[in-house]
Amino acid sequence: MRPDILQTQLTTTNNTRLDNQRIAFRADASLEIGTGHVMRCLTLADALREKGAECWFICRSHPGHLAELVRTRGHHCHLLDSVSESEQDSAGISSPIHASWLGCSWMLDAAQTGDILAELCPSWLVVDHYALDAHWESMQRVYVDHIMVIDDLADRSHDCDLLLDQNLGRQTDDYRECVPPDCSLLIGPRYALLRPEFARLRAYSLHRRKSPHLCELLISMGGVDLPNSTGHILDILKQCALPDDCRISVVMGTHSPWLEQVRHTASTMPWETEILVGVNDMAQRMAHSDLAIGAAGSTSWERCCLGVPTLMVILAQNQVSIGNALHHQGGAMLIGSPADPHFELNFCEAISKIKSNQSHIRKMYENCAILTDGNGCYNVIAWMI
Repeated sequence: MRPDILQTQLTTTNNTRLDNQRIAFRADASLEIGTGHVMRCLTLADALREKGAECWFICRSHPGHLAELVRTRGHHCHLLDSVSESEQDSAGISSPIHASWLGCSWMLDAAQTGDILAELCPSWLVVDHYALDAHWESMQRVYVDHIMVIDDLADRSHDCDLLLDQNLGRQTDDYRECVPPDCSLLIGPRYALLRPEFARLRAYSLHRRKSPHLCELLISMGGVDLPNSTGHILDILKQCALPDDCRISVVMGTHSPWLEQVRHTASTMPWETEILVGVNDMAQRMAHSDLAIGAAGSTSWERCCLGVPTLMVILAQNQVSIGNALHHQGGAMLIGSPADPHFELNFCEAISKIKSNQSHIRKMYENCAILTDGNGCYNVIAWMI
């Protein structure tokens, strides 16, 4: 979109209220799914609430759901009952690759969600779920005015009015055959859904990177980290030649099954290492870090906004395209997956390369900082309005 058109939309958005409008979200978190889908929906919901909207989440009660967090943030949450294994048959005309993540058939989920939407009568339904596609979305049309889909995969059809894929390297053509002809496509990190504190800390964070250092390390492998990649990385770091005054901060989610084991590993590190659980000041911690070690998920755009140089790790198949795109952009160094046979060697070589020539940190900061300025939520809301 031309900058002048976007600026006009943003100006309109800043002066427009959404009082008494209801926005519904269908997203899940679990030990298998992780927390990213619900977390980015929460970011959008917070921004919509600033405009006066009332946000309602519809989530299934998987182990590791985030219903209480949603409510703590001031939003409503309908928690759908978990379904027994005998009722989880997902056979039908819709079979996305991630269909099992739903925990029931798409038809049952559509019916249960529709019952809630019929009472809410929302102006928008925002769908952020790899297990849902056009068949499910079409069944909700009768209950809502507009449907927005948040996706990363471009691997299934959608029945929506607005589609967001915030990932670098994605093209509008990737979705043209997946959506109706009149669907608006918001593609790329300029639309990344980031909390406002990232935009507020951007200038400070970029300024301190003009003199590169390698002292403060930040490790964040996602809200669940089911394979315990965090512990694996700490073990590898013991073999790396980090500076003597290095300090390591490890951020973990409250639902991580490996928390106590990671705490034990941290106590054996040669450098000061702290374990932080369920932090609410992630932007501040990123801004103070000199190098991040993190998964190539949606947190990538938070790091880019703050110009944080990153050693990037692939923890899921849907992170491969993000990792490759950022690596080619020069905004991060892609290490690969912990399952790769050369992962440990690649990791140690990357640390050694950065320590011997910290100009690599400066280059990564410069290349990633240009991708997003942290105002993606407001760019998206401009289209919704």
